Amino acid sequence: MSAINDSTDRDSLSPAVSVADLSVSYRGGNIGLSDVSFELSKPTICGLIGMNGAGKSTLFKAIMGFVSPTSGKVEVCHHPVRWAQKQNIIAYVPQTEEVDWTFPVSVHDVVMMGRQGRMGFLRIPSEKDKEIVADSLKRVGMEAFAERQIGELSGGQRKRVFLARALAQQSKIMLLDEPFTGVDVKTEHAIIDILRELREEGHIIIVSTHNLASVPGYCDEVMMINVTLISSGPVSEVYTPHNLGKTFGGAINQLPVGLASSGVQDGRAPGGEGVPSC
Repeated sequence: MSAINDSTDRDSLSPAVSVADLSVSYRGGNIGLSDVSFELSKPTICGLIGMNGAGKSTLFKAIMGFVSPTSGKVEVCHHPVRWAQKQNIIAYVPQTEEVDWTFPVSVHDVVMMGRQGRMGFLRIPSEKDKEIVADSLKRVGMEAFAERQIGELSGGQRKRVFLARALAQQSKIMLLDEPFTGVDVKTEHAIIDILRELREEGHIIIVSTHNLASVPGYCDEVMMINVTLISSGPVSEVYTPHNLGKTFGGAINQLPVGLASSGVQDGRAPGGEGVPSC
């Protein structure tokens, strides 16, 4: 396989996340994931749900190349994960507890970190980089906080900043780990609106969430995981009491509020149309 050296080649690739027979084990024999397979190849918002310890974070780490499979494989844009890392193809929005909020760094500088993979060897921001950072902050409504220290922000503001960093990265595949935890309703709605816009722009988005009631309102597809993959597919087909019961280890006799109506709530068919570029 020949190396891809410039952003033009990278940006022309068809995006996909393909996971085949993936198993991950940790030291001591703890099983993180067992025999997980799925494929996403069109613009979509895909919910990832499961209990704590069910393997959601492990799956994200495997897609990003931070843990190695015990067996099986992961491909991004039809290439190995290590290649995707070098090409800066996957953007990640972390959980709040993964970040050191005492580190002295400004909002602007956090978002500029999303541009590092696109900069030259010396990592000196160009005017284009600065413009993209400004646009990303404006898109999440945080342009007025650019010089504020990240540790001074509220929980919802911090989420917006890290979403802006992902936007600045200009990656067509985005992973969001619990983006709605600790935010108010206004911020949650604002984030969902941005995710919908990104989907229309051609992104593949995977959102890990514990908010089961909101999943049908913005997700086209859902993956339900409990170490192994319980079910995956369009929300209208697989988001059922039976599958939820298997996912959460007990019977769920009634679907969460918001799942009563069929299909995707924002009027868009699951999976979208067309194939975006990485």
